[in-house]
Amino acid sequence: MSGKERSPRHRPWSVYRANTFDLSAEMMGLALSGNSQDPDEPVLEFSVACSELVTPSLDRKPTSFVAVSCTTPPQAFWTKHAQTEIIEGTSNPIYLSSIAFFQDSLITQQTQVKLSVYDVKDRSQGTMYMLGSSMFSVKELLQDKHHRLHLTLRSAENERVGNITVIAWQIEEKREQRAPVARLQRGDTVNGRMVLPVDESLTGSTAIKSKSSSLCKDPMLKAVFGGVMSRTYRFPTTDGNHLRVLEQMAESVLSLHIPRQFVKLLLEEDAVRVCELEELGELAPCRENLRRQIITQYQTIILTYQETISDLHEYKGPSFKPSTLKAERKLEFIPTNLHIQRMRVQGETGYDWTYDIVTIGAPAAHHQGFKGCGLRKLLHKLEEARKHSAGFGSKGMTYQPQDVIKAKELIAQINTLKTQVCYYTERLSRAAKERSANALERTLAILTEKTRQLVTVCDSKLLSSAIVALAAARPQFSQQSTPSPSSSSLSPSSRSPSRSPSRHPTSPSRPATSPSRHVTPPEGSEGSKGKRASTQSDYHEEEWEKVWLNVDKSLECVIQTVDRLLQRDKLQSDSSSEDVFLLANEVPSNTKKESSPEVEKKSPGEWNEVLYPLLTTLTECVSLMSDKAKKALVFLLMQDSAPTIAMSLTMQYRRDVVFCQTLTALICGFVLKLRNCLCDSGFLRQLHTIGLLVQYESLLSTYGEELAMLEDMSVGVMDLRNVTFKVTQATSGFSPDMLPVITGNRTGFNVRVPMPGVMFDTLPREIQNGMLLRVQPILFNVGINEQQTLAEKFGDTSLQDVINMESMTRLSSYYDQFKEVLPEDCLPRSRSTTTLPDILKLLSQNVNAKKSKNVEILWQAAEACRRLNGVRFTSCKSAKDRTAMSLTLEQCQILQQEHAMAPQVFYQALDCMRSEGCRRENTMKNVGCRKYAFNSLQLKAFPKQYRPPEGTYGKVET
Repeated sequence: MSGKERSPRHRPWSVYRANTFDLSAEMMGLALSGNSQDPDEPVLEFSVACSELVTPSLDRKPTSFVAVSCTTPPQAFWTKHAQTEIIEGTSNPIYLSSIAFFQDSLITQQTQVKLSVYDVKDRSQGTMYMLGSSMFSVKELLQDKHHRLHLTLRSAENERVGNITVIAWQIEEKREQRAPVARLQRGDTVNGRMVLPVDESLTGSTAIKSKSSSLCKDPMLKAVFGGVMSRTYRFPTTDGNHLRVLEQMAESVLSLHIPRQFVKLLLEEDAVRVCELEELGELAPCRENLRRQIITQYQTIILTYQETISDLHEYKGPSFKPSTLKAERKLEFIPTNLHIQRMRVQGETGYDWTYDIVTIGAPAAHHQGFKGCGLRKLLHKLEEARKHSAGFGSKGMTYQPQDVIKAKELIAQINTLKTQVCYYTERLSRAAKERSANALERTLAILTEKTRQLVTVCDSKLLSSAIVALAAARPQFSQQSTPSPSSSSLSPSSRSPSRSPSRHPTSPSRPATSPSRHVTPPEGSEGSKGKRASTQSDYHEEEWEKVWLNVDKSLECVIQTVDRLLQRDKLQSDSSSEDVFLLANEVPSNTKKESSPEVEKKSPGEWNEVLYPLLTTLTECVSLMSDKAKKALVFLLMQDSAPTIAMSLTMQYRRDVVFCQTLTALICGFVLKLRNCLCDSGFLRQLHTIGLLVQYESLLSTYGEELAMLEDMSVGVMDLRNVTFKVTQATSGFSPDMLPVITGNRTGFNVRVPMPGVMFDTLPREIQNGMLLRVQPILFNVGINEQQTLAEKFGDTSLQDVINMESMTRLSSYYDQFKEVLPEDCLPRSRSTTTLPDILKLLSQNVNAKKSKNVEILWQAAEACRRLNGVRFTSCKSAKDRTAMSLTLEQCQILQQEHAMAPQVFYQALDCMRSEGCRRENTMKNVGCRKYAFNSLQLKAFPKQYRPPEGTYGKVET
């Protein structure tokens, strides 16, 4: 898969991944890689080298590359397949990029291959001419004893212009695997096609234990990723061997799948908010106006979300958003140019390592623009506006930011605990119906715990003040200066036949759940108006206290009744019938009928009949308390948000857009990491113990619009702290059932990641049992372009400094946490002589140093992330140009540091990846041109390690 012809800009990703596995018998002879069933393995791979190249101008040596074309009879025309990198100023070039034919190349032994050598006169202008060419058939290459061909290059005039050598790879390396190929050639055929036996290494637990999971074949990955492009290279090592490097780039269906789910959750959350406001009941005119204003603002934003959902479902384009559409309103929730980049490194000693990086255009609200500012400044402005409007619409009642946060937490806790109480109430009723003493005892213990937790949550000074404030906002507030006789009917527990706790709020002592404040406030010494207000406040506080005291009383009734039932059951089985009769007499009169031992023997459901009215009362009391508390807290939030609601919702919408883009990339990275490390017990232990480290690398400048983009991105990355993951077993092997599912709201989102059963069974028990897996996000930014030069000379780099320092603190904290609870052998091994503590020390020094375009920060942060089992993300404005430079540099650094790539070929390998690698094709997918969007003047401002080779850049759309 390569070349401009094979990468149309809007080709659907499903076409890219359409690999064929049923090879003809003739094609099986090409399976030099050994494992012809692995779509990541080419069926044929060879390298080329030229010698004695001559040019018409004897005073210059050629700057050459080799273009490879092929044709398979009866096809009568040549199709360009691939080309090597350009090597300057030598008559004997050895090309590092190899030529690979994958299973979808449809070549046979009769396929003819033409090698055309070009001399490039001007790389920037792209002027070149063909020096000469040579041809061979695939059959010739295979039949040669050493699978090596030495060919003569001839010009169009049939003059000799040099030699070219073709070397097929992996024959000597995997000779022992060729035997199955020969057997396959004699295998059965169906409809004229060879039926291939499945290689055992691809099935069962062996496939799970593989060090590299195929993007094309693995069921978990192919459900999420597609449109895979591949490039192959052969690099020499310091010990005289070669590295085989497979570079791949893929899109993800999650680019659309996640935003569709996410926006739907936002829509549901805001619709619930509107319902909560509507259900507050009747309010005084001034409060009613505030409520109407807020609801109107929410309805506007809800309409926007509805339109977005419709647009996302109607979208039929490719499964990534090109950089040219980054400001498109209909697609603003979709991340820009989201791809995953994989480098698979195989050594001749048999090791096999995979490195993955997620690339994404800066998560930012491009459609909304950056003229004002980004999210960091917007959040600051919102806080300032709230301070200035403190007291507006609340008649002197002001709430601190921590009160607002606390109110939101209380609402979430009340919702959760109410659901749990109702669930365990139902479970208790079922246990009583089944007459299961053990289940009854266990369930009662949980119900008691959850109910008392709910009462404790509702016993809050903040909630009490909100109850009073809501009561004061009622139109009938002035008529409530004295208690009304009917007020005790607030609690349904008054219908309990044997007791009415609401009428005796101080009778029993309550240990853990009693309020910390006085029931009766002290007498005030203010004027009559103040006394009346104080009396009303005291009255509503007392009424609220009765509500949650009723819950506690109802629970005590249930506990006592269950205890009596269990004691009676025990006595029935252990004692005489006379003892049972005596115990039955202790039961209150209203349950005498049920207490008869004879009836009990005949009626297995009698326990449920005794408990049902008490459980109904408890449920009603809990519902009343929860609803009353939620309404009061909703009213509190309404008062707090009213003065700045328009600004708040505008900011929140921008934050939603940015977060959705960041979240989508995170989920891609999590799925990749989890699958690749499925058999790494150290990583899995680290994952469920301290969470996953995710490191975003940004190359944005701190000047102009990119400064605001960086503000957006920094907030989006930090918001990932509210995300948790849960791994589940997939319900089936179909791709739709393998896609992640998001639940939750802005307070916290959970992502369920389905996994095939055979893989799920290998996970630690903690993860299988549904433990929530946290993430620790960090962001390091270093601007490298000409705008950063302006920022350093005339602007301000303080935002970059603050972001890097904050992330350095979090990274150090993560490592400290690791050292406290986990052993060092959980981390991956490294050939580097620099220890992880030394890397973190150097990173800290660089972060605190005032140095222009200090890209060592990025290098050391990336290495620290890899050494800590983290997930890497790389980003610039469009994830196309600067990202390509950073990513290819990182790949070459890994090859040199971890795999002993010969240092003398470092820059040749770097240029090779930049000119012929997957990232060059990424520019084609985005803008329809295989050029990076740089110009010569810009590149003078770039650090030299980030400059692409001549001829690969030019003025194009970004």
